Amino acid sequence: MNGVCLRFYTREDQRVHGILFYEWLLEQAKKAGIHGGTAFKSMAGYGRHGVTHESKFFELAGDLTVEIEFIVTDPEAAKLLDVVKDARIRVFHARVPAEFGFIEGVTSSATP
Repeated sequence: MNGVCLRFYTREDQRVHGILFYEWLLEQAKKAGIHGGTAFKSMAGYGRHGVTHESKFFELAGDLTVEIEFIVTDPEAAKLLDVVKDARIRVFHARVPAEFGFIEGVTSSATP
């Protein structure tokens, strides 16, 4: 199946209506019928200002990036982008073409 990998990048402490953005976005995606999404916390990185942030510094708590990722169809991506736009949230996103599907196999952890 073809679709997109839709990623949002935000500071871990960014909030929407008092809720952390990544928690809010995952909940909005669920309400929109999107079957799954994941939030990843960064270890280190820099943004458009060129300032490097690393998780090893205690004083940077809340200052690291969280990536929220969805593998979705084009209409699902458009729906989720509209939800964020309608909420008037400033956030960076990336939309990358993706091929996805399931590989059929044994679902138990037993080794053949």
